[in-house]
This record gives sequence, C-alpha cells and structure tokens, in this order.
Amino acid sequence: MKQNPILIIGKNGKTGARVNQRLQALGYDTRPVSRSTSPAFDWEDTATWQPAIAGTRAAYVTYQPDLAVPGADAAIKEFVRIAANAGLEHIVLLSGRGEAGAERAEQILMHSGITWNVVRANWFMQNFSESFMLDGILAGELVLPAGDTIEPFIDVDDIADVAVAALTEPDLRNRLFEVSGPRALTFAQCVEEIAEAIGRPVKYTRVPVDDYIIALQEQGVPEDLQWLLRELFTVVFDGRNSKVMPGVEQALGRPATDFSSYVQKTLAAGAWDPLIQKKTA
Repeated sequence: MKQNPILIIGKNGKTGARVNQRLQALGYDTRPVSRSTSPAFDWEDTATWQPAIAGTRAAYVTYQPDLAVPGADAAIKEFVRIAANAGLEHIVLLSGRGEAGAERAEQILMHSGITWNVVRANWFMQNFSESFMLDGILAGELVLPAGDTIEPFIDVDDIADVAVAALTEPDLRNRLFEVSGPRALTFAQCVEEIAEAIGRPVKYTRVPVDDYIIALQEQGVPEDLQWLLRELFTVVFDGRNSKVMPGVEQALGRPATDFSSYVQKTLAAGAWDPLIQKKTA
C-alpha cells in the first residue's frame, strides 16, 4: 500500500525546498505547498489549511515570516488543532533559538498529542548568499545593526538533513534538536572570510538599528519583516544564542558544517559572482 505523502509547508523557502528535494530523492511522496500551489496553503487564510493537510501523514512546518512575530503561536495552535482532526501523525517544526514566541509555539506542538520534533536553529549561513544580505556582499558593503556579538551560524543544508531524519526515522521522534554551526563568529568575521574567498574587498558597516529600519522602509520592505528584523537585532541578538549547540550531531551522527565549508561550496556555486547573478536576475 502506498504511503500517504509528507506535507512540506513553505515549498519555496530555504529549508522547505531542500527538505522536499531530499525526501523525493529518497523515494518519499511529498506534497510541497505554498500560496501558489494546488492545493494552496496560506498562513493568513485558515480555510486553506485543511485541504492542504488532508491525506498527508506527516508535515514539515515553517511559519512565515517567523515564529517570533506576534500571533504566530496562535496560528500554530489552530494549525495543530486542524492537523490533529485531519489525522496527521507527526509534525517537524522549524523554530528559532532564543525567541519567546517560537518557544510558545514549540510548547503548543509538544502538548498537542501529535508526535513531534522541533528543529531550533541559529541564524542561517545562507542569509549571506540567498537572502537579504546577498546584495550587500555583491555591492562590496554589508550594512547591518549588529556589533561584536558572536553567532554560531547554521548551514541550511544541515537543517534540511536534520528535518529529513526527524521525518523519516521513528527513533528520533518527540525530541528537540537545537542546531548551530561548530564555530561562533561575528558578522564582521563572516564578511571577512567571504571577502578573502571571493578575492575582492567587502566592507562590514554597523549602523544604529533605527537607521537600518528607516532604510528598510524606504526600500518598501513589508512591516512585519521590519518588525522581525528589529526584534532579531535588538532583542534576540544579545548573546543569548552564542553557545555552540550539538543538535546536528545528535540527529545525524556527524559534525555540523563549518562556515568555511559553506563559503567554499557557495563560491563554487557562483552565488557571489556578480556576472552570474546578473544573468539570473
């Protein structure tokens, strides 16, 4: 009998796309969903949730824009209720380290009666190559409101590997995996390593958070993302997440990927090559 598919919420996200790709490569049926799929899934439209869940057996859940935003825990509570009623058996939730809202959402899942895993992650290494920091790297100056706080950045490929293990290995169920990279760095140190690898100067400039938010407003960045970035840089990024955590090794039996390894594979893929980026823009 063919097993029911695994639901992937956030099919186009950094982790969702990778989790989906890995599961399919292993021979699992998946149902990757977003606002543009059929069935669709939209966190802002609860009417889309049950049709997306129906007939699936497990789910990888990412909440947009982040579990730290106000109201995220209420959304997770309603999602879990609908999922339980639909017969979903297992949920793997992507969470964030040091975020009060995320921890409330985790507790809701843990006490839901559904088997669960939580993958609680640090800042993604891929923010330097696939997200809002890429333009700064390409332009030769990354401007952020972050000082000398160190962060053990996590490779998204490691997150995806942990999530796939949690979805497919019953022995790992009902466990929280707090995942980080093996080395804590400042943003300036990360930029220095990237600049050395790409062979051209990249400057790191720290600005006051209010100036940073004003710049986001001028760029038309959505208000919820402005709120989130202020929260992350002023509240969460205070050193609380500086400790290296063993979640990758606990789940996979191998060390987490070092930032230098991420830099080398990203360099090889051409993500920081302005000519390649111009062609794909």
